[in-house]
Amino acid sequence: MQVIRKARNNQAMSIIEITPAQAREQQLRGTPLVDVREDHERAGGQAEGARGIALAELEANPALHLPDSASAVMLICEGGGRSLRAAQALLDAGYLQLYSVIGGTTRWRDDGLPVVLPPQSAAQADFNDRYSRQLRLPEIGVDGQRRLQAARVLIVGAGGLGSPAALYLAAAGIGHLRIADDDVVERSNLQRQVLHADARIGAAKVASAQATLRGLNPGTRVEAVQKRVDASNVERLLQGVDVVIDGADNFAARYLLNDACVKLGKPLVYGAVQRFEGQVSVFDAGRQRGQAPCYRCLFPQPPAPQDAPNCAEAGVLGVVPGVIGLLQATEAIKLLLTLGESLAGRLLHFDALSMRFRETRLQPDPDCVICAPGAVFPGYIDYAQFCGG
Repeated sequence: MQVIRKARNNQAMSIIEITPAQAREQQLRGTPLVDVREDHERAGGQAEGARGIALAELEANPALHLPDSASAVMLICEGGGRSLRAAQALLDAGYLQLYSVIGGTTRWRDDGLPVVLPPQSAAQADFNDRYSRQLRLPEIGVDGQRRLQAARVLIVGAGGLGSPAALYLAAAGIGHLRIADDDVVERSNLQRQVLHADARIGAAKVASAQATLRGLNPGTRVEAVQKRVDASNVERLLQGVDVVIDGADNFAARYLLNDACVKLGKPLVYGAVQRFEGQVSVFDAGRQRGQAPCYRCLFPQPPAPQDAPNCAEAGVLGVVPGVIGLLQATEAIKLLLTLGESLAGRLLHFDALSMRFRETRLQPDPDCVICAPGAVFPGYIDYAQFCGG
């Protein structure tokens, strides 16, 4: 048993570590037990009779929750660490009799002491259970998960790249996915376009995507737009979204999305695949002019059609768009949470045959007609003609 003691105004103050059995005995004699875990952690079960007050709330204003600093208080968490931290904060705030439960709720359960499920709404129970693994990440937590829930993402293309990106964004809890594609499901798609199924051959890809994603996460709103993105509708598609994922299979759409994202200040998560290789990057020049490049900084002019055959002509290993689409989803989540370092200014190459990744540094082009500082947006062009289509 560890005892931490100090004195204040001639009064002895202490933190005493006790076992769950000892805590239960004191609890039955009237000493309050406070569970300092987060709501989503307590949703899985808490010590019977415990009062839930998250550590941050308790540290911010102890007197609001525990007005009598002279009375004994017992603290419990998952394993014993946070309860000691809470006890130290209360000790520093002038509380006199503090107890921390050794081993926390984990040992409480193991010792066979009574555990109850706290009351919660069906929606809160679904939230806590569905996202429990992400909620445990301090970099995300409840606040980050709520940000994902409020986020809106546009995915252009419900094919090889859009399929894995959409699946994992919906699973992660993105609140609104807008998916644009004018194509229908074909049998040749199924080797890589995992949103779709054999029974939906001939159906609109966006309708098929909507059905799959609703089955995965009913809490994600899927807006199906059965249209090909072009200059007449691109700004409407981008309206209100936080991140754009480029899952297109043609250069005309890529240049159009790039130009619109620069104009409207939207981050664009780019991906492309061919045969056994793929690449991914983030183009964020609209929000970081002069600091981050756009797609045109990398490819000022599209390659000749014979130099860049599409998947139907050159073929593709089905798992390659899966890898790239997952990386795109990862970058989108990081952008939404302002988490980690994005791929802005970096092009990541993937070679499945050698199972290697390599990175190329990208610099903004000071003379780029779209994203150079001070450049006036020149307007949308005939992208099909520009790309040789």
